[in-house]
This record gives sequence, structure tokens and C-alpha cells, in this order.
Amino acid sequence: MASRTPVLRYLSGLDYPAAKDAVVRQAERLGAPPEVLRALRALPPVDYADDAQVARSAAVEAAPEISTARRTRPAETRHPRRLAQHLRSI
Repeated sequence: MASRTPVLRYLSGLDYPAAKDAVVRQAERLGAPPEVLRALRALPPVDYADDAQVARSAAVEAAPEISTARRTRPAETRHPRRLAQHLRSI
């Protein structure tokens, strides 16, 4: 899966609003790697207002610095249950 920064790098110089086909062509023209092209080809076929909208719509990894194991842990193991101080004596 591509991350947000490389996807945005290959969209520089693109005039917006831009259709999906124009976005993909621009990335191909700039020599984007296969994972970036795969993410852009998976875009819905609409006109995009800017590169941020493209990145939000593309299948990109928002936070690549977070490990896969950490992202897949259940939420309750990430945040221990805590009680408010006034409820502890009840």
C-alpha cells in the first residue's frame, strides 16, 4: 500500500479540477512506482478539486510509521479502561 507523501509527490504540476484519468496519467508521466499507480487506479471516477482530495480518496496508508501490529490491536488494549477519581470509591 502506498503512503500519502509519495502519492502527492507524483501529482505535482497537475491542474485541478482533474478527472481520475488525468491524475493517473500525471503519475505515470512522472514515473510513479507500481504501488502509487495501483492506489490511483483504484480512485472513484470523479473530478478531484485538489491533491488532498485525491489522497483522501486513494487507497493510501495514512500513517506508515505506525506498525501493522499496533494498528490491528483491539481498541481496548490501546487505551486502558480508566475510572474517574470520584467513581473509584463506589
